[in-house]
Amino acid sequence: MAGSRAHSLYRHSGRNGNHPRSGAGRQPTAARTGRRPPARTSADHAPHNLMELSRALFDAPDEGAILRLAMDHIAVAGPYSAEAGYLTVGGDLVPSARNGRTHASAVGRRVRELAGQDGPVAVPGRPWGRALGLRGLEGLHGYLVVTSRSRPTEAERSLLTTLIAHTAAALSVVFAHRRRREDDSELRRLREERTGLQRKLIRAVAELGYERAVHALLAGVAASSGGGEEAVTRALHGLTGLPALVEDRFGRLRSWTGPGRPDPYPEPDPARRDAMLYAVAREAGPVRVEDRLVALVRLHGEILGVLALVDVRDEADEHTVFALGDAAVSLSLELAHLRELADVERRLHRELVDDLLAGTAGAGAYARSAAVGHDLHRSHYVVVVRWSNRTADDSFAQAVGRAASGVGMRSLLTRRAGQVVLVADDRPPARALYEALARETGTRSGTIGVSAPCDSPDGIPHHYQEAQRALDVRRHSRERYGATFFDELGLYRILGPGNDYRELETFVQEWLGRLIDYDTRHHATMVETLSRYFDCGGNYDETAESLAIHRSTLRYRLQRIRDISGSDLANVEDRLNLQVATRVWRIVLGGRG
Repeated sequence: MAGSRAHSLYRHSGRNGNHPRSGAGRQPTAARTGRRPPARTSADHAPHNLMELSRALFDAPDEGAILRLAMDHIAVAGPYSAEAGYLTVGGDLVPSARNGRTHASAVGRRVRELAGQDGPVAVPGRPWGRALGLRGLEGLHGYLVVTSRSRPTEAERSLLTTLIAHTAAALSVVFAHRRRREDDSELRRLREERTGLQRKLIRAVAELGYERAVHALLAGVAASSGGGEEAVTRALHGLTGLPALVEDRFGRLRSWTGPGRPDPYPEPDPARRDAMLYAVAREAGPVRVEDRLVALVRLHGEILGVLALVDVRDEADEHTVFALGDAAVSLSLELAHLRELADVERRLHRELVDDLLAGTAGAGAYARSAAVGHDLHRSHYVVVVRWSNRTADDSFAQAVGRAASGVGMRSLLTRRAGQVVLVADDRPPARALYEALARETGTRSGTIGVSAPCDSPDGIPHHYQEAQRALDVRRHSRERYGATFFDELGLYRILGPGNDYRELETFVQEWLGRLIDYDTRHHATMVETLSRYFDCGGNYDETAESLAIHRSTLRYRLQRIRDISGSDLANVEDRLNLQVATRVWRIVLGGRG
């Protein structure tokens, strides 16, 4: 059929490409002249020939035949020649066997340069040439490179555009039929495979009954492997042949067994998630939600998560529904048990750390630490964590614990005085811990203090004070957020809590008293200006910028500071004492007089 239609095109198409133009004035009619009407030209036959070609294209058996027909009969659209044709195969453009050899490489390079767009193509001896994409809904099917001995008219361009569109549509139809055949074949294979699996399962458990067998299998999974999400999804996938998954209460994936896992996994929408959980909770068993069968994992009414089967083709039967419901019950019991164990372990950890920080752990500290899997014989560091936008509740403590584990820290953890405190068995990567917590909390407004190493449990209370001191110094410094080690504090190691505040206050009063009194009387900031000046290493520009004042204003203030305090900033001794006094005033005394 396609061949006969294509052959008939030659009888009507003008192969020489000559298209007569109408002359000036109206032609006399046959009735007036007595002459016969002029014969119809090839241009008159173009629409008919193009229609015949379109039928042939859609009757062609495959994409190669479609491309050959379009190339062989391009002249039905006008004075055109098909220089080359290409089909998209595996993401690459494969040339047709009908392509000429003379300009093949140059034309091929030009077509690939167009990157899916239409564009001009230069062919020697042809004043007009274009590479025209054959596009369908699925994307680019290929290209036709068309040239002409003369510049085509608007009508000829329109016919060429129509031919290209029909060729692309014919290609889309061929590909759609092929995909449908492949999908039908895969569907039959999956159905046969699933039927075979179910028959095999039914035969294996015929004596006990399907439901008892499923229950026994899931109970065995929980007993033999310690349960958990992965063990349940693995068993459920084996029972049903469908992909099985577990999500937490908020829609984040915890386990997936079977094909088709999305990567990355979609970020859940909180509002849609809550609506889905509410809808499923109203039903007695598993519920279909779009392409999934969903069962809630619950404990005493609290939703712990979701267990689901991906059933895109809606093939689940009553056996599948029963297996999913039984697996959800088994998983809820297992998760409840794991939660209880985790709560006990956290409580033991906290009690031990609280006793270590208070110095009351006693001789049994080593045995207690071994009981929770921690080696207290190693050298330890105390780490104190505070985040400005988070209270030190269980949620934040768990976030700190996750971040610490993520950076390789082995530690005991507790909450104390609005902070989270860790006792780590090695020098902690505190800066990496800070970055991990910044990602976890979504803000960098946090501070971490780390003590010097401690070789004995008896020294942990003192090293807790060191970590507190490191955190306080950092919080009162110019860059208040980040991590600070006690052994990096330098002078601040002797200026922290535990020292004689009266001596420090006397020292501050001696060197800054006049400035503090002046600031109090005049609501000025002379002490703060001096402190910033020292923090910036005496750099005028940097100090002025940090105070948001002009350089000349800074010069005036420094001169007033000299006049009021009676101290010489150029004198080494005065400068040292003033700098130490400003640090003590800010860090230890909190900026008070």
